[in-house]
Amino acid sequence: MGNAGLETTTEGTAVLYSNPLGGPADVADWVAEGPLALGTHEGALELSGALDDAEHGDHAHWTFWCPVELPDGIRISWEFRPLAEPGLAMLFFAAGGHHGLDLFSPDLAPRTGYYPQYHSGDIDALHVSYFRHKYESERAFRTCNLRKSAGFELVAQGADPLPPTEDAVDFYRLVVDKDGPRVSFAINGLTLFEWTDSSDKVLGGGRIGFRQMAPLRAAYRNLVVEKLP
Repeated sequence: MGNAGLETTTEGTAVLYSNPLGGPADVADWVAEGPLALGTHEGALELSGALDDAEHGDHAHWTFWCPVELPDGIRISWEFRPLAEPGLAMLFFAAGGHHGLDLFSPDLAPRTGYYPQYHSGDIDALHVSYFRHKYESERAFRTCNLRKSAGFELVAQGADPLPPTEDAVDFYRLVVDKDGPRVSFAINGLTLFEWTDSSDKVLGGGRIGFRQMAPLRAAYRNLVVEKLP
């Protein structure tokens, strides 16, 4: 299980949540929505779909929520390695129910991993999609996309440097900064986009969660959420 609470790094940054993601035991308290399969890969958490997407289509995908509610003004970092494609990976953040409801409120509609429930349902969230290798058009011109929901609004986009699975020889470090209206996303220290929300509905704190589109298999490790200075 992860460690929630204030810790301090050698740089003086407050760590709000950390999880080595070494295997299924580390995410025993996480909340799965949809047909998720857990495993291990070389000491990291392996995530994949439990259903055949050729048979179940868009209902073969899933979302996996960290149980800790987080404030605004945070840096989210994790390490990612694709193992088998095609597929797509994304991170939800600043997620919560409409009208201030908690993401897990029983007053919200049930969620089963079906994508429209997340981008056009009764939750508000930001999500960055990366390793967008599910469809031929995505593989032909690879981008990282930031969307704001409800509404599925594409608000920022940048090039995706992640290679095909056969060329991924190690883990990649991904970082999302969310600070009020400002969001940035980087991979291995390369900033791919920065965006400032100029609307009258800026999202604040909330939940974070991983999502994959089947049949992607991927490994994750070293999730850390820090309070921005």
